[in-house]
Amino acid sequence: MIVTRFAPSPTGLLHLGHVFAAQVAAGLARRQGGRYRLRIEDIDQGRCRPEFDAAIAEDLAWLGLMPDDAPWRQSARLDAYRDALDRLQAAGLVYPCFCTRAEIRREIAAIGAAPHGPDGPLYPGTCRSLDPGERRERLAAGAPHCWRLDVAAAAARAGPLDWHDQRAGRQRATPEILGDAVLARRDSPTSYHLAVVVDDAAQGITLVTRGEDLFPATHLHRLLQALLDLPVPAWHHHRLIVDDAGRRLAKRDDARAVRTLRAAGHDPADVLAMTGFQEDGDAAIAPPSASPGISPAPGARPRDGASHAGRPPRPPARAG
Repeated sequence: MIVTRFAPSPTGLLHLGHVFAAQVAAGLARRQGGRYRLRIEDIDQGRCRPEFDAAIAEDLAWLGLMPDDAPWRQSARLDAYRDALDRLQAAGLVYPCFCTRAEIRREIAAIGAAPHGPDGPLYPGTCRSLDPGERRERLAAGAPHCWRLDVAAAAARAGPLDWHDQRAGRQRATPEILGDAVLARRDSPTSYHLAVVVDDAAQGITLVTRGEDLFPATHLHRLLQALLDLPVPAWHHHRLIVDDAGRRLAKRDDARAVRTLRAAGHDPADVLAMTGFQEDGDAAIAPPSASPGISPAPGARPRDGASHAGRPPRPPARAG
């Protein structure tokens, strides 16, 4: 049975980009008689707010996109992430990084032609080769640190891997494009990468649906699944909803927020139509014969073209 999920963070109000992501997750599951689940990704306690958490449930209910099961919250699953991190530590595949952001920027500047990934320069690995004695002393002294994956050692341990995207076909996993990614932060036992992999397995997700901007991250997620002996889902990286200038919608785009559109007099059908969602296209799974085979381009993203958020139709006349 197909199981999908919509996984917003309560750091702001839902906008049309979130609506489209929920439409894709719900559409793919319901079209095939599967389950559509909700996960609240609230590990960033400095930015998450209870009022935004409540607004997510209210907006989804108003839109007719409520999940089939009770929502999960990452803030209630910190022990599961600690357990996963402990396994990676015991295997010698992660290391503590004591570098501040300013120190990393200076190190990258000193290198000159630093390796780059999809999101910019990669961490130069300063703490990877730290003397073991110094590392123990700094940990014992309570020095602030995060935990990074030694991607070269991890990839060597896992061996060749691949994964399947419903739109782009089979991909050869190339996690090195993200470098030594952070798996646990100074103020949290996890990061997005580790938490999402652990939770997708625990929730029984068989098809991960999310925006194509996260396509490169899936290379790392496939590696973490192999290291933690977790089941491997399929992926469906959907197109993005952008504004009139071609920028991806963000939570600061209040004009596209569901609450704003609702207050302006639009009904759920209006708001759902603004994303341009088409069930036969956006919620369709390509047959195996459509797969182009293993991609030779590490980190390549499908680029079918982003969709512009539809201009809101004229609000209905209000009874006076």
